[in-house]
Amino acid sequence: MAKQKEVKTNAMRILDKLKIDYTHQSYECHEFVDGLQTADLLKLPYEQVYKTLVTEGKSKNYFVFVIPIDKELDMKKAAKAVGEKAVAMIRLKDLTAITGYVRGGCTAIGMKKQLKTVINDTAKELDTIYISGGKIGLQIQLRPDDFCTAAAAVYGDIITS
Repeated sequence: MAKQKEVKTNAMRILDKLKIDYTHQSYECHEFVDGLQTADLLKLPYEQVYKTLVTEGKSKNYFVFVIPIDKELDMKKAAKAVGEKAVAMIRLKDLTAITGYVRGGCTAIGMKKQLKTVINDTAKELDTIYISGGKIGLQIQLRPDDFCTAAAAVYGDIITS
């Protein structure tokens, strides 16, 4: 019997190329609901699981914010972090065209175009975080600093208090 080849996502190939250590977990997901459901399914602590949000600034540039799944993005703090007057969430129907990823499988690693990315500074306090692996049903675990390297991300205070 032939050994089944492991399917690698673009994000995983980038991590491999950069020689960044990571682990991944797959899970059955017929319809993505939210990150909380994913964390519950994999029995992961909410504070370690991060979601990827894509916004558009007044300048018409796009920005990526990565925050814990149980937190909300503070739009004023987010805008300030990227030097914009204001940012707003993009329309869901535009997500794939802008990032190359679908809702529930969007990660800042390996987007179609490198977008300015900010991860909430609470990640610095953790040994590892979980992010989407680049497709629905896949989570990647890695060190926050390694995420910053792979996604060209910086830390910032971007969630509501």
